[in-house]
Amino acid sequence: MEDSRTVLEALSIAVSAGVPTLLWGSPGTGKTSAVVALAESLNWPIEVVIGSIREPSDFAGLPVISDGMVRLTPPAWAHRLATAGHGLLFLDELTTAPPAVQAAMLRVVLERVVGDVRLPDKVQVVAAANPPEEAADGWDLAPPLANRLVHLNWPVDGRQIARGLAVGFPVPSLTGFAQPPSPEQVLEARATVAAFLEVRPALALQVPSGGNPPGGGQGWPSPRSWEAAAKLMAACKAAGAPPEVLDVLVAGAVGEGAALEFLSWLEHLDLPDPVAVLADPDAFELPRRGDRAFAVLTSVVAVAVAAGDVERWDAAWKVIAKAARTAPDVATLAARTLAGRRPPGARIPAALLELTPILRSAGLLGD
Repeated sequence: MEDSRTVLEALSIAVSAGVPTLLWGSPGTGKTSAVVALAESLNWPIEVVIGSIREPSDFAGLPVISDGMVRLTPPAWAHRLATAGHGLLFLDELTTAPPAVQAAMLRVVLERVVGDVRLPDKVQVVAAANPPEEAADGWDLAPPLANRLVHLNWPVDGRQIARGLAVGFPVPSLTGFAQPPSPEQVLEARATVAAFLEVRPALALQVPSGGNPPGGGQGWPSPRSWEAAAKLMAACKAAGAPPEVLDVLVAGAVGEGAALEFLSWLEHLDLPDPVAVLADPDAFELPRRGDRAFAVLTSVVAVAVAAGDVERWDAAWKVIAKAARTAPDVATLAARTLAGRRPPGARIPAALLELTPILRSAGLLGD
């Protein structure tokens, strides 16, 4: 089981990355206190909304006729967050919300839309829930709502509780807020996830069957949750988070089984830094393994496109030209992306001469 500091750091990084997060744990174990402490440490306003005492209209908006039109008016808590421009929306006791209320929460959790009001991007969503069998009139979390959240299991350690009572409980770490991920780090993480799904395409989507997923509605693999995993990878790299934090976050996004495969694959991938490859493309050697080759080229192109300068665009073409000699299929995919993102002032690089056959086969050159 993870310790509380790991989970607190994971929570902090998820909030900094803008990924909605759900803390699972038994009643009375300090989940709400941890989220309130996080908001206080950030000096952010926090709105606590308890699902069991809310109606669907508290999230979908209450129909009101105004100027001959029907408008969906949001509740006061949404107005307060919209006016503040930032803050935490804390959806507490999520598994006490009946299915109709959970359905109304869907747009709130993912798009931050309440009625006809869209909450600012700096409003982040955190939720807490007891396992359904421990909640008062508990409901399983519906798969669509579960898939919009990263699930973290809140640990209970008797010794940590004893220390907390004696000297105070730990405040959530703010490591994730020190340095937001760069565009290059985000694109590199997305490229890494894409490379894994090239190897294991069956894990791109595994919808829970029967309507009641194992674990009472926890994370499962989908394009949405893999995208969340990529965001969290980038945030972990920017924050210098330890590996166990990344492990917890990826498992919380896509579920234990898919995360185990991905993290094991990632551990043995040993990819070169795409920034270093672009700095010295002549020294680059394409890995022999197909998944590693795909991951490297995708990352290199992503970083070059994000940089948007002529020098790295040219360097990326040199890398692709070398790759085309041994892996033309992979090089074709990378060339298609790079050719469509030519920066201003860039000339046709000499490396393109080596790529003429694969560019023509990709339909990027005429006959």
